Amino acid sequence: MARVRILVGTHKGAFILNADGARREWKVSGPHFAGWEAYHLKGSPVDPRRLYASQSSSWFGQVVQVSNDGGETWAPAGNQFLYDGVPGTHQWYDGTPHPWEFKRVWHLEPSLTDPDTVLVGAEDAALFKSVDGGRTWHELSGLRTNATAPGWQPGAGGMCLHTILLHPQNPDRIIVAISAAGAFRSDDAGLTWKPINKGLWSKYLPDPTAEIGHCVHHIAMNPQTPDTLFMQKHWDVMRSDDAGDQWTRISGNLPTDFGFAIDVHSHEPETVYVVPIKSDSEHFPLDGRLCVFRSKSGGYEWEPLTRGLPQQNCYVNILRDAMSVDTLDGCGIYFGTTGGQVYCSPDGGDTWNTVVHDLPAVLSVEAQTLA
Repeated sequence: MARVRILVGTHKGAFILNADGARREWKVSGPHFAGWEAYHLKGSPVDPRRLYASQSSSWFGQVVQVSNDGGETWAPAGNQFLYDGVPGTHQWYDGTPHPWEFKRVWHLEPSLTDPDTVLVGAEDAALFKSVDGGRTWHELSGLRTNATAPGWQPGAGGMCLHTILLHPQNPDRIIVAISAAGAFRSDDAGLTWKPINKGLWSKYLPDPTAEIGHCVHHIAMNPQTPDTLFMQKHWDVMRSDDAGDQWTRISGNLPTDFGFAIDVHSHEPETVYVVPIKSDSEHFPLDGRLCVFRSKSGGYEWEPLTRGLPQQNCYVNILRDAMSVDTLDGCGIYFGTTGGQVYCSPDGGDTWNTVVHDLPAVLSVEAQTLA
């Protein structure tokens, strides 16, 4: 019978949650890297034993950890992140030497075909790749030397590369998102990049329809329809059906379209989930009622999902990498909160239960379906 593993990154360590296919009883392992910020964990889709984790602290810096036994033991990866062979420095946009401030790995994206290949998105915004299980890293520098780079600006959380999407049939296609720059696509395995922000509108920009500068919070896709993308932006939920060349607003009847997390049902490419937050200054649910919204029409009509979620005095946030789906029948939906709760719906969002509570603030949630 298939099983589920949930990788949870928190402000003070990582936790691994395991359950059988019924997803009613969970075993909790952790904290791993206790006291450290575990910003993101993700497992290889081709080798369930291989896990990667981003471990960081303001005092000791950034470490990528690797496990080859499903999280029972961990070891630091090689952590020299090189730009043109030089650790920690790069040629600034005007060509003059300038120190590059490496603050954090925001997102890890293992290859769809090779457990030893993994991409990481960093702050300040940069994309790195390892082909030897994390022992060595090189930057896909075509992104940061893109002609638009002088106009990139940090969002409220920093200038972070937080989303990496790999095309399941075209290994040369990579889509990333940067706050606050926008979305970018490469069709040559990361050598060159183009902005894909047409149709986005951001009222705080001097030009609301500018090519870059949009604060994209997260992008999701279903591998069955990889050219259809769903975006949660800093205000606005968006959709593209041509791999980002053009975006359309699909906020529809949402009570508020500000939020961070967005994901897509694993078996129904037109079923989308978001967790609206009241506003960009009040990062908590509207009226203190925690509510996931589901659209079965690709984003054009939304319905609230509340059964099993707190409906009063709930003032938590759900961060951009804190929602995930499994691939079991029924499709499990998972999300974590800054209040330390992890919720599970084993039936596509109809009902919810608390997997674990009282964790440190949850930063990321990733679901793995195991044979």
